[in-house]
Parts: sequence; structure tokens; C-alpha cells
Amino acid sequence: MADITGASTATEPVIEKKETEPTTSSTTTDATAKKDESATLTEQATAAASTAATSVTSAAAGVKDNVFSMFGGGAKKEKVEDEDRGENSGSAKAQKEAAASENPEDEAPESEDVHFEPVIRLTEKVEVKTNEELEEQMFKMRAKLFKFDKSNNEWKERGTGDVRLLKHKENQKTRLVMRRDKTLKVCANHYIVPEMKLSPNVGSDRSWVWNAAADVSEGEPEAQTLAIRFANSENANQFKEAFIKAQQDNEVLFAKS
Repeated sequence: MADITGASTATEPVIEKKETEPTTSSTTTDATAKKDESATLTEQATAAASTAATSVTSAAAGVKDNVFSMFGGGAKKEKVEDEDRGENSGSAKAQKEAAASENPEDEAPESEDVHFEPVIRLTEKVEVKTNEELEEQMFKMRAKLFKFDKSNNEWKERGTGDVRLLKHKENQKTRLVMRRDKTLKVCANHYIVPEMKLSPNVGSDRSWVWNAAADVSEGEPEAQTLAIRFANSENANQFKEAFIKAQQDNEVLFAKS
């Protein structure tokens, strides 16, 4: 029989157990190192980009200055806002006023009144003669004057103004004178002679037509057919009465001469 005791004392096979150490700490260390390396690369890339941007900005500024200088300009000067604010501030003004009061001699002297003598003195009045100084006004009325243009067979306006009958103080002869408004240019000037005849204008009770053998409104005596129009028939009749009276007075005077 087999020895049961020896069987029971037989050595059991020993299984060696290898203890596996945890690798968590090493893995964490590797990850941290990789992050640090990545952060370092990012900072380097950012610094390189910033340096490149600064270089590009400087180069652009240099090109801009060169362009300004090519066309006769220069680099723009920066405004010193601090100085402007300092000058415009109330404290700066107060300091200037205080300094001026302490040193009154530093203030600019007031300019003296400068008087210049005129080269030409316009003290003398220039008299403008109208050749009406020796005449007395017998009639005056506002109206509009027309002249008949034979070449075109039509009436043309001569002007609007006061028609007047002027009687000379020496020879007592009466003439008709009319001047345009504003410019006072003569548009009718002739003696009222016996041969003249006032005729009513066709279709109007405030207008008259007559022939002047020697109208001198243009300088030289010239035969004219004139027409005059008033504001109403009453004014037209007053003109007719004054015209006929002057014509009668001149008839006696022209007969004597």
C-alpha cells in the first residue's frame, strides 16, 4: 500500500504570483509632459506671429511714409491731446491769467489809433445840370409812352415815368419832357407847337396820339409819332387840358419870334 502519509505530505506546486504595479502615475506624468510641450509650442507660434505682424506693420508704415515723401508730404504728426487738454483746461487759463497779472510788463502794448489823411477830399458837391433849372413845372402825371416804329409798322414802348410840361422862366415857352423811372433817361423832349394835334387812340379813352416834328430825346431832332397812356380817363383828360393850354400860349410866343 502506498504510504498515505507521504501522499498527504507531498509538496503542492507553488504558483508564483507576479504583482502588477499600477501605471496610473506614469501615464499622468506623460500626459502632463505632452501638455507642457504643446503649450510651449503654442506660445512660440503666438510669439512668432506677433513678431511677424509687428514687422509687417512697420514695413507698411515705412512704405506709407515713403509714398508721402514721394509726393512732397511727410509722415502725419500725432496730435498731442494731453497738451491740448492742458491748454484748454480751466487751471491752465487761471495760471496764465495769474502770470499775466504778476508781470504786466510782459503783456503786448495796445496799438495806438492810426489816422491817415485822405489823398483827395470830396468836400465839394458836384452839381448835375438837367437844363431844367430855369423852368417851372406846369403839369406832372405818371404815364407810359410809346413810339411808332415805321420800319416794322408797330408800336414800341419808350418807357414809364412822369410826363411833365415845363415853362421857361425867361422866354415863357413850354415843352414836354418825360424821363424813365430809376434811370431818369429822357424818352420824350420837344416843344408843344401849334401844329400838334392830340387824337384819341383807337378803342381807348385814356390814351392820346400826336406827331412831334422835332423830338430831341435821342440827341438829334427827329420826327416821331408818339402815344401816351394814363391810368384812367380822368388823368388823360387833365393831360389834354394842360397840353392845349400850353399849345395856345406857345402859339403867341412863336408868332412873335
